[in-house]
Amino acid sequence: MKQKQLYTIILGATVLAGCSNFEKINTNPDKTDKVNSGMLATSMLLSVTRSTIASTKGFMQPYMLGKYITWGENQENFQFNRLNRASFERLAVLRNVSPMVAAALDDAQRNSYSGLAAFIRAWQFYQTTMQVGDIPYTDAIKGESDGVVQPKYDNQKTVFLGILRELDSANALLSRGSNFDGDPIFNGKVDNWRRVVNGFELHVLMQLYRKTADTDLKVIQRFQDIVNNRPLMRNYNDNFALAYNNTQGQNYPWSDVPAGSGNSFVKSNYTMLTSTFLDPLKALGDRRLFYFAKPSPVQIAAGKLPSEWDAYPGAEPSDPFPVLQDKRVSKDYADLNNRYVQLVNAEPVSVFGYWDQQFVLAEAALRGWIANSPAQTYYAAGIGEAMRFTADYTPDNVDYHHNMKIDAGYIQNYITTNALTGSTAQQLQQIITQKYIAGFLQGANYNAWFENRRTGYPVFKLNANSNLNTPSTAFPVRWLYPSNELTYNNTNMDDAVKRQFPGGDNTNGVMWILKD
Repeated sequence: MKQKQLYTIILGATVLAGCSNFEKINTNPDKTDKVNSGMLATSMLLSVTRSTIASTKGFMQPYMLGKYITWGENQENFQFNRLNRASFERLAVLRNVSPMVAAALDDAQRNSYSGLAAFIRAWQFYQTTMQVGDIPYTDAIKGESDGVVQPKYDNQKTVFLGILRELDSANALLSRGSNFDGDPIFNGKVDNWRRVVNGFELHVLMQLYRKTADTDLKVIQRFQDIVNNRPLMRNYNDNFALAYNNTQGQNYPWSDVPAGSGNSFVKSNYTMLTSTFLDPLKALGDRRLFYFAKPSPVQIAAGKLPSEWDAYPGAEPSDPFPVLQDKRVSKDYADLNNRYVQLVNAEPVSVFGYWDQQFVLAEAALRGWIANSPAQTYYAAGIGEAMRFTADYTPDNVDYHHNMKIDAGYIQNYITTNALTGSTAQQLQQIITQKYIAGFLQGANYNAWFENRRTGYPVFKLNANSNLNTPSTAFPVRWLYPSNELTYNNTNMDDAVKRQFPGGDNTNGVMWILKD
């Protein structure tokens, strides 16, 4: 110790003056040297939105599985129904939950960040269990300090009970909180977050519609309580959505990205809109087609106008890849509207939207869960706001709407013309069809595919000659468990597989949520 003190004294004559400012000199005045709640909130919210949405080709992957588009570069697994191994990586972000809450400066802020944390936990666990079935929940996001390095798997019912509890908690905590920092979605407004939390909980409860007899879940009772007693989303301004801007790295995922990014090669060279998506638009006289698509150059050359429905031929997504390649080479197909490529802020991308909530409410009314409004009321509100969103975010450029504008009069006439009618099954198909249309380049992760798995709508054509699932005569219903679990948590994973799927960990195993 004396030698160290002497060394310091000797050095002091020559360098102490310079080193006395070391921390000041090496501290960036524009950045904090401590991690605060706002920074962690930003990181987690961008992980749920921007990181999940990804960019360019990654942005399009869920829409291949949902049969909105086909891809002509190479044979894509999702395009032909091959589901490989899932990932639990989305759960890793939850390690930031405790530090975010712990860094809150007062009780009101602590309530807000705790409420946000509960929502993000519920969101991430929901997305994970929907892919595979049973997952680690009770022991998840623990480690050596907790004595848990190989978390056990909870059954899916336990996971959903946990998700519902966390969403209830999120609403209650946010109601006692104050506006908070670090929120790129709503600028920290707790009222907006409560509305998203409650709308999303309705969505989760609708996924449990086969479990209405379960006395632990209390599906209908919970649903009614939320509708009657909690704030819900009011219009598209309440969407859980990320807006984009002209800053490099922050522009719309499919826009013509800045030079040097290396991503521009995937623009509309390989996308074709499908007949699965375009045919319902045509049948309904839905002008969103002209906002979503651009016409076939072959049809335009043959004399059709961009305002004619027949100028937009779709590709059948179940056709074998060589057939789709030939169609792409022919150029006789409808592609993505130019606005998605040319505008850096084309539109905010929702991971959960007002229309998602309204179509869930419409389905609930149809099923008799709620009686305060007919299904048509919610259905109409979902359609109207989805159309207004599309029209409001599209510049008045003929190349973007092809002289087939959507205005208030058109919306009202469309809703009247396409009102719910027929049997319960027919009305359900109408509701899910509208949810499917509204979900074009919107919605979180595989929503259209989940709806098809849950209800059979929209109807996807099965072609055994192109289907990459095994067997080729059936659509898959789940992803396989992650490869990391095979390596590091095999015993617990194997126990979960055995209790769920007699045929082993395969894509055809029917998880609990899908069983009557």
